[in-house]
Amino acid sequence: MPRKKKRNSRNRISNLSNTILSILKKDRNKSFNYKQIAAILGVNDASSRNQIIKKLQQLKIKGEIREVERGRFKVISNTVYHKGILDLSATGSGYIISDEFKEDVFIASNNINRGLDGDEVEFYAYKRRKNGRIEGEITQVLKRAKTEYVGTIQLLKKYAFVIPDSRNMYKDIFVPINKIKDAEEGDKVLVELNDWPEDADSPYGKVLKVLGKPGEHSTEIHSILADYGLPYEFPHEVEQYADSLDTLIKEEEVAKRRDMRSDLTFTIDPKDAKDFDDALSFKKLGKNLFEIGIHIADVSHYVKPNTVLDDEAYERATSVYLVDRVVPMLPEVLSNNACSLRPKEDKYTFSAVFQMNSKAELKNQWFGRTATHSDARFAYEEAQAIIEANPIFSLSNTESDSNPIQTNIPKEVSLTGKSYDTATEIAEAIMVLDRLAKKMRLQRMHSGAISFDKVEVKFNLDNEANPIGVFFKTSKDANKLIEEFMLLANKKVAEYIGKQSPKKTFVYRVHDEPDEAKLYQLQNVVGRFGYQLNFSNRKNISASLNNLLKEVVGKKEQNLVDTLTIRSMSKAEYTTQNIGHYGLAFDYYSHFTSPIRRYPDVMAHRLLQHYLDNGSSPNAEVYEEKCKHSSNMEYLATKAERDSIKYMQIRFMQDHLDEEFKGVISGVTDWGIYVEIISNKCEGMVSVRDMTDDRYDFDEEQYALVGRSSGKVYQLGEEVMVKVKNTDLIKKHLDFYLI
Repeated sequence: MPRKKKRNSRNRISNLSNTILSILKKDRNKSFNYKQIAAILGVNDASSRNQIIKKLQQLKIKGEIREVERGRFKVISNTVYHKGILDLSATGSGYIISDEFKEDVFIASNNINRGLDGDEVEFYAYKRRKNGRIEGEITQVLKRAKTEYVGTIQLLKKYAFVIPDSRNMYKDIFVPINKIKDAEEGDKVLVELNDWPEDADSPYGKVLKVLGKPGEHSTEIHSILADYGLPYEFPHEVEQYADSLDTLIKEEEVAKRRDMRSDLTFTIDPKDAKDFDDALSFKKLGKNLFEIGIHIADVSHYVKPNTVLDDEAYERATSVYLVDRVVPMLPEVLSNNACSLRPKEDKYTFSAVFQMNSKAELKNQWFGRTATHSDARFAYEEAQAIIEANPIFSLSNTESDSNPIQTNIPKEVSLTGKSYDTATEIAEAIMVLDRLAKKMRLQRMHSGAISFDKVEVKFNLDNEANPIGVFFKTSKDANKLIEEFMLLANKKVAEYIGKQSPKKTFVYRVHDEPDEAKLYQLQNVVGRFGYQLNFSNRKNISASLNNLLKEVVGKKEQNLVDTLTIRSMSKAEYTTQNIGHYGLAFDYYSHFTSPIRRYPDVMAHRLLQHYLDNGSSPNAEVYEEKCKHSSNMEYLATKAERDSIKYMQIRFMQDHLDEEFKGVISGVTDWGIYVEIISNKCEGMVSVRDMTDDRYDFDEEQYALVGRSSGKVYQLGEEVMVKVKNTDLIKKHLDFYLI
């Protein structure tokens, strides 16, 4: 009797049905033969091929796949597929944000399928039997959010790996040895992800740029910019083009404009400002009537469409303000020279000119190109000193057409380059404008505007950009004076075009109403400090938010509450579809007043002039695409700015390792608590692993960690004492010990 042959189990492919279905599902529009499936599985022996052929026929008979042509198969699927954006956590799992679902869809780490943070993905969803939660599995990546990453390179003999700085990038990037440029072991590099083979555990990439040694100041600052795809230098051809521009003021060009060079004009800016893109002019027209000009650098005179300069400005879309530098949207020859409204120089400007009475009521308006001459430059501190030195100034003092009244000019005001008479005239103008600004601000508040005066963290730097001190920038009357008149110009330009019929294409700055769920989350947090919000209607929401922001001023929880309140708001953005601006309580609003540093303002200038010249409305879709790009670049710039602050805070704390600090708990998670130091706003984490006096559990409802044995509670907003455990400049992470 012949012996039965032993089956060779070593060649059997496990879970083959599901594997084949998974391959076909990932690319449902493509058909596969057995050879392609074998190649994907990395098998080429006869036994494996026969198993695949046999399994394909079985799946066909079961009705799970169909043979579209001889030997080629596609999956038959009744599954509904959705699209969304992947929000990935550092643990490798994540959520998909999709318009098709009310709640975010959880994605376990084994169902990510090569998705990366921010990617647009296709997925299918299902309900878990145990908890009823909607979960999903990614079937394919539709569009990568980013393909360039900053990380540290590790060199081996025939290849290298780049370990990304980003906590949300869960895979190291494989780099062939011939694609490392001139990187050395341990260098920080910018790497481009260009492939991720099916059978590879890591994505493949190539080094684009060597950024330097980790921890060095220039390396870390350039890394922040590179991580968000933001440039830190201009291409040679752009610099060359800008340098070739004729920036002389020509009388034949002035003749085409409204000549306002003889009007009293001045700028008020931060004392360390290098570009002045707005100026104010002031004139008394008679009893109780003033002419106020808001003059903006005429960037569009120099930056013409379809030039390398315009292309570069559009790509950047915004200037980036890091702790130790500004990365400008325009080359220096424009941003700091030709377009900067420097004192004692004639300039081309684009202006909004208003006639206004002492009640801040608008009587007339005019928009157009102008020529102006700034008589003097004031720092905010100087303007503030003038306001504070004349506390009983009354608008009734200005009703006479006689010589300027005696206005007190404090010693803080520098008269260098200013005549005393000019300074006196400007001081009176500042007092009138301050009173008018306060009336306009009051009107906005009554209309439901929200007053965000969040404290900004600033650093005193030495000559080598080392942080030697921290200070807080707050908005005072002089800042609010400028703000109100810039808001007025932005609002009235948007109204002028937005109210025209038929509807005309324009660039609006919009801000949607806050999400109700986020407001209730805010109430849950602030309620723990004893604050109560009223959500019964839009006006009550605004009023109670303003009251909240006013009540927390100077208290330990101020920065936390300010931050959480801002996060509860919708994000402002650029669009051609006007829905108004909730935070400012304006039905129409645009950005017109900062074209040196914002590309949407350049677009607004061009469109306004186009309509003043009776031009027809251009294609809205073209401008909508530009608006989306500008909003996205603004978002990236904001993230880079925050990262630079975090980086500088960690550098600052390196010199304070042995000191104890009082802080407030600013965040609670299941892995620890976040603490913000009250004296300098530096935030770090206390790991639950370092809280050795007890085992702590996260109580989500209380926003607290609770000790199992002791019952001790560490709750959001509570004051604690901390000491620095570790400062990691590379990962921008600060660790504390609890004392």
